[in-house]
Amino acid sequence: MKAMEHLKTITHHRHLVRQHCFQVGLYWQGLTHDLSKFSPTEFLVGAKYFQGDRSPNNAEREDKGYSSSWLHHKGRNKHHFEYWIDYSRNKERLLTGMKMPVRFVVEMFMDRIAACKTYQKGDYTDASPWEYHKKSRLVHQVMHEDSLKLLEHFLCMLADCGEEATFAYVKKFLKLERKRAFRQFVRNSFKRGKPEK
Repeated sequence: MKAMEHLKTITHHRHLVRQHCFQVGLYWQGLTHDLSKFSPTEFLVGAKYFQGDRSPNNAEREDKGYSSSWLHHKGRNKHHFEYWIDYSRNKERLLTGMKMPVRFVVEMFMDRIAACKTYQKGDYTDASPWEYHKKSRLVHQVMHEDSLKLLEHFLCMLADCGEEATFAYVKKFLKLERKRAFRQFVRNSFKRGKPEK
């Protein structure tokens, strides 16, 4: 019975993320979001620790001291900032967050919204993802400063302006980012192709 409830929960969550990603033009990410949750490593743990009002990974972590499901998940899904943690070149910090590509910050934003909608159900408001984020801000200290600022910008805008206005803004933001990245690619290609003097 728990396995069926867990399946329903992750399917509903993926549906919400897909819907939100499609609204801002992230079609491939919407289709492929969280597919690793169907792998035995993640699905069986999720079914065993399913509670319906929070992530099973938290329950597994409380029971075992770590979450095997989460360790598997974060290493396969680029929309989690933990995927981008690497050794630092700064001697003061051993590990640090790398700057995330904007499309994955946007997917992370959509993931936060969908998670809050899934677990909070009727209690969800546009401020819910921001409120949840504020509770775990210490954890985000390892996240790259630029990626964190962008995520928080989207979360605050959602809380203040609502979903429709925020998604329209994010869609325009992504278009501008793609144009900027293309111009940079062309500039870099031109520099590489220039003959030596």
